[in-house]
Amino acid sequence: MNGWIILDKPIGLGSTQAVGAVKRVCREAGLGKVKVGHGGTLDPLASGVLPIALGEATKLCGRMLDASKIYDFTIAFGTETAGLDAEGEVVATSEERPTRGDIEAVLPQFTGPIEQIPPAYSAIKIDGQRAYDRARKGEAVEMKARAVTVHALDVHAAPTGPLDSATLTAHVSKGTYIRSLARDIARAVGTVGHVTMLRRTRAGPFALEQAISLDKLNAFGQGAAQSEIFLPLEAGLVDIPALNLSPEAAGAIRQGRVWTGGCTDDGLYWGRDDDMRPVALIEVLAGTLKVVRGFNL
Repeated sequence: MNGWIILDKPIGLGSTQAVGAVKRVCREAGLGKVKVGHGGTLDPLASGVLPIALGEATKLCGRMLDASKIYDFTIAFGTETAGLDAEGEVVATSEERPTRGDIEAVLPQFTGPIEQIPPAYSAIKIDGQRAYDRARKGEAVEMKARAVTVHALDVHAAPTGPLDSATLTAHVSKGTYIRSLARDIARAVGTVGHVTMLRRTRAGPFALEQAISLDKLNAFGQGAAQSEIFLPLEAGLVDIPALNLSPEAAGAIRQGRVWTGGCTDDGLYWGRDDDMRPVALIEVLAGTLKVVRGFNL
């Protein structure tokens, strides 16, 4: 089991719980102990694409965490909560309501490289403790602004006139908090707001169309075909060009040795052998091939 399960994570399930569910299902399917990891935390109140890596694919979890992601989210205007979502006490209210035009007018402020202050209810560590643990104890949590990138930001079609809520789509870099983005957009249009719906539709190379439900995952543990839920390791490498390796080069790379004599442009590749099996992530520089991450397949 070296590959991916792309889960359409339901609301109420944490990312760690989702990993636990995959481990349980693998045991039920008779696969024994399988190394499992996820490619990007998704809040319990959020749904959508959660890449879960198995076996050698767990070596790519770091790349997946660094990948850009796409979210659909709904902002409810007029109320801001402590958690910036449907949970938590109300901390601010406003009678002001924006129009779609008002929202569209401020979106350029939040597109491109920006700085945002993460929510106090987040997993960021402050002095060794999770921010949400300190916030839940009633401590005043001072969050520092961080640099992120919003590649694209669009508002969905909406009725004319003042809006109680609006749904947007954001394509963002790693580390971007959609709850903070929603808070800042609401404030920019002269009101306050919080997220009532958050759904991740893409994480790196994986889209919602590839995701399976929790029911389908559970069916695998009851004997459903592996092909119905499982993607190969190389599915997580589609954004990197493949490099065909000679048997000699593949042997050297598998041993972690540098190989000289490659005839290709400099850059990052995933090398594959004559059987099209992934051998390693490889950095090519001036004709020299160096292992970045090897796969034991």
